[in-house]
Amino acid sequence: MNILQLLPALNVGGVEKSTVEITRYLSIRGHKVVVVSGGGKYERDITAAGARHYKLPVGKKNPITAFQCYHKLKEIIAKENIDIVHARSRVPAIIGYLAAHSTGRVFITTAHGQYKRHLISYVMGWGKTVIVASEVMARHMKDSFSVPVRKIAVIPRGVDLQKFSFVPRSDRAGKPLRLGMICRFTPLKGHVDFLKAVSYVYRHIPNLKVVLMGDIASANPEYMKKIEFTIKRLMLDKIVAVKDSDGDVAETLAGLDVFVSANREQEAFGRSVIEAQARGVPVVATRVGGVAENIEDGITGLLCEPMDPSDMAQKILRIARERTMAADIADTARKHVEAQFALDKVLGMTLGVYEKALASKSMLVFKMSSLGDIILSVPSLRAVREKFRGFSLKVLVDARFREVLEGCPYIDEIITCDFRVRDKGKGFWMLAERIRSEDFDVSLDLQNNRRSHLLAFLGAIPERYGFDNGKWSRLLNRKVGLPKKAIDPLSHQLHVLKAMGIKSLEKRLELWPSPDGMGWAEEVLRKGWLQPGQKIVALSLSASRRWRSKNWGIDKMLELADMLAKEKSIRVVLVGSNESMDDAAEFMRRSTAKPINAVGKTGIAELIGLLKRCDALIAGDSAPMHIAAAVGTPFVAIFGPTDPARHLPPCDRCRVFAKKARCSPCYRPACSKMRCMTNIKPREVFEAVMGIIEQNVR
Repeated sequence: MNILQLLPALNVGGVEKSTVEITRYLSIRGHKVVVVSGGGKYERDITAAGARHYKLPVGKKNPITAFQCYHKLKEIIAKENIDIVHARSRVPAIIGYLAAHSTGRVFITTAHGQYKRHLISYVMGWGKTVIVASEVMARHMKDSFSVPVRKIAVIPRGVDLQKFSFVPRSDRAGKPLRLGMICRFTPLKGHVDFLKAVSYVYRHIPNLKVVLMGDIASANPEYMKKIEFTIKRLMLDKIVAVKDSDGDVAETLAGLDVFVSANREQEAFGRSVIEAQARGVPVVATRVGGVAENIEDGITGLLCEPMDPSDMAQKILRIARERTMAADIADTARKHVEAQFALDKVLGMTLGVYEKALASKSMLVFKMSSLGDIILSVPSLRAVREKFRGFSLKVLVDARFREVLEGCPYIDEIITCDFRVRDKGKGFWMLAERIRSEDFDVSLDLQNNRRSHLLAFLGAIPERYGFDNGKWSRLLNRKVGLPKKAIDPLSHQLHVLKAMGIKSLEKRLELWPSPDGMGWAEEVLRKGWLQPGQKIVALSLSASRRWRSKNWGIDKMLELADMLAKEKSIRVVLVGSNESMDDAAEFMRRSTAKPINAVGKTGIAELIGLLKRCDALIAGDSAPMHIAAAVGTPFVAIFGPTDPARHLPPCDRCRVFAKKARCSPCYRPACSKMRCMTNIKPREVFEAVMGIIEQNVR
């Protein structure tokens, strides 16, 4: 693997130390590591580990600088053939995210701090995997930035157990009590609280030495002045030494009797705490964040309340006075660190995240509507599953039609949308954020409209396949031209599938009738007094309210139903949505064939079950025709304003009526003359229905 580590600088700190450690670990195991930062003290450690360092001001917040870094970072990614971009801070993460996605690379983040809910902080949750050091940080990223739990990997900081070897507690009788803090010089670390606690301890143990260690060069001068002023005000200048972190941390820890972590706010982890524990130094820490997770109070350390110098001082004095307890804490804490925080173990966990991120691929298929078109997408889903076996395959579908794909073995998850209510306005942007959070690698747009193109783009999907149809298709980056002549719907889909390497398509529709739907159908037919062995034909009275021109007409339907009943003793069941209820009421009032009325009474599962149970279907260009084709029920299709060459589903036992008129196919939802429909006679439809039923019997 080729991994790029991205961070603001390489000065002393937990982020920087983690970068050096993972660089060494990966390089030893034959992986290529590139580090991009603003430079700093650890540059020589990076190059000594066998990695290449590029100096870029990726931590600068200036938009012009960030834009320049973005282009340079893309060049580095291409030149070094990078597989994974791993960002460890917010501003570099924005640059890294854009560069990684524009070049099709995997993007990973490590959230090192408890970020406030600022717009710029959200980028730390945009990694394909978001690494955090503690459960506290995991909850923070989930609750504050809506990062899905499945994306979060909890990997604690590690300790080099050889460098931070255990130093047994020696007899300190007559020697000074040595206290210390090792951390960044920043107010949230609580230096002033610690110094106040030291002042209290000093009154009880005058023989006292204190060390404050950190990176002085990167500290705020005003804060350093505050520390100096506090030391003088509390008259601690003779016992407190402020040391720069250039010194050996392990050696400094070896000289301490008590290590203190005085954090005032939530801390992501607290590396110095486990380093002290590894070295055999008893720890007193404030009860905040990830630090508290790593200390079992009274067992592996002592916890005190944050911003409470008195409580802190009492815990320090307890360790100083209760030597046996302090020794037990030191021994138990060392064993805990060995079991949980050994450096090779945690670095191996990071390597595992990299390997999994590269191996796991995912695809989103857009097919939101309509019911019939979703059924027609099944062969494409089957072909995609066969071609992309290692991918997680998900489909975005209108919530009204999700039942169509329930039980589909070719997809892993159905994501629903509702553009009528939930996903309107602000909801649309929330849906786009949901898609982006899934970190899809590829999208296949079988919907091909403005919404689907925009969602794929806003979802930051690197490879976006679809048709160049002029409906915002410029937002696609893997687009194909539309077919130049009218072809069937599955051949139409194959045009875009070919761009993905799928050369052929098995034109076989499928649906998966549910036991509940089949049971409902049997109960409806039983209540309708269907006789054992009696044939039953479904009659779809009308298409949608918008497409009245697709309707054959009540009078012709009534005549056909009477023929079926009188000449062949075949029962008719009426099917349709709520929009057809008025037509169904008129049909029931006028018919002498005693039809069973299921109009407006079926959901998708029930309609599938009912049509599966029927011997044949008669329908216009509408969803029931597609359902019948998918469940293997013979059908007669009546086409008028639309072209069967473009809309007829694949079928083995079907008959199509499409009487040509000068104006057909017109694709007009309404028509006053309807010659293309009126020219189709009930007798010829009757004969066609009987033909496919008898063919089915034979």
